[in-house]
Amino acid sequence: MKKKPFWKYLVFFLVASALFFAAVFGFGFVKFTQIQGFVKMTKSGAFEPPPTAVTTDVAKKSEWQPTLDTVGTLAAVNGVTVSTDLAGIVHQIAFESGNKVRAGDLLVRLDTTQEEAQLHQQEAQRDFAAVTLKRDKDLLEKHAIAQSDYDNAQAGFRQVQASVDQYNALIARKTLRAPFDGVAGIRQVNLGQYLKEGDPVVALQAFDPIYVNFSLPEQDLSKLAVGQPVVLRVDSFENRTFSGKITAINSMVDLATRNIQVQATFANPEWLLRPGMFAKVSVVRTERENVVAIPATAIHYAPYGDSIFIVSEMKDQQGKEYQGVKEQFIKLGQSRGDMVAVVSGLKPGQEVVTSGVFRLKNGARVTINNRIKPGSDLAPHPADS
Repeated sequence: MKKKPFWKYLVFFLVASALFFAAVFGFGFVKFTQIQGFVKMTKSGAFEPPPTAVTTDVAKKSEWQPTLDTVGTLAAVNGVTVSTDLAGIVHQIAFESGNKVRAGDLLVRLDTTQEEAQLHQQEAQRDFAAVTLKRDKDLLEKHAIAQSDYDNAQAGFRQVQASVDQYNALIARKTLRAPFDGVAGIRQVNLGQYLKEGDPVVALQAFDPIYVNFSLPEQDLSKLAVGQPVVLRVDSFENRTFSGKITAINSMVDLATRNIQVQATFANPEWLLRPGMFAKVSVVRTERENVVAIPATAIHYAPYGDSIFIVSEMKDQQGKEYQGVKEQFIKLGQSRGDMVAVVSGLKPGQEVVTSGVFRLKNGARVTINNRIKPGSDLAPHPADS
């Protein structure tokens, strides 16, 4: 079979390549022309993206009572770990873990068999010494014995009475009682267990009322006073607030932190607040202030500054009016529930976008739909999740 000349293959390859590049060039020219057309339509205003649906709210002045917000720790009014004073074997446990006890209630009794036997011996000697003392007193009145004999009998009686008191004290030291009204923790001893001096028996806490210790910057010292109202919140009871008052302000400022230590007291009849809990504390100031408040959902938080979008009438390049938004940087103050106070950058009466702010940019077209709006409560009660 005769082979085709090489130049024929070369011609075929060049023709195919020319057709391929012509097709690619033609397709690219068509797409370039289409894109240029879209650009011209956009610049001329013939093509506009659809407006973004948003909800809005009108900024209003509100009267807020300012607070000093911080965090604190709950502490028992009285709290102690009951421990042994003398070594011994646990003979009786008279409390249940977690139960309430009264001052003077028996908690634990150590074995006092030996001390009680010695006490009975000393009591017998005391009784004999008392009889001897009475007889010598009668004989002294009849001048039947010398004064020194009566003095010796009296001294002997007192010495035996001191021994009786000593053994009573030893038995009392091995009988552990509640030093105050409180709630017993989890017991740390068992019947028959040998305890050394200082071994813990049970933690006892009195937390009705209960203390809350917290710190504030020294700049706030002039705003604090004993008796000032304090509001407390804890994570365990998110929907509840507890009211108390400042009962003590430390006499010095901490040199390391430049904070002042403050203590408030709260009634705790239901035992809901427990020592060691983390708490959110708000010290209520007496004066009131007017603020411009908006929902927190209206704020666009960014590293370069917080901003909002204000609805206003705007004009496009052709001079046609449309409803758009203008980005406005603001300075924020305190928050209350779902609302945040705006210190500067917003005036009362301005309409602010409250949802959909992350889809907007300066000058964007919007359409307002306020049928479903995000919550904006000063004291929200979120549903259980």
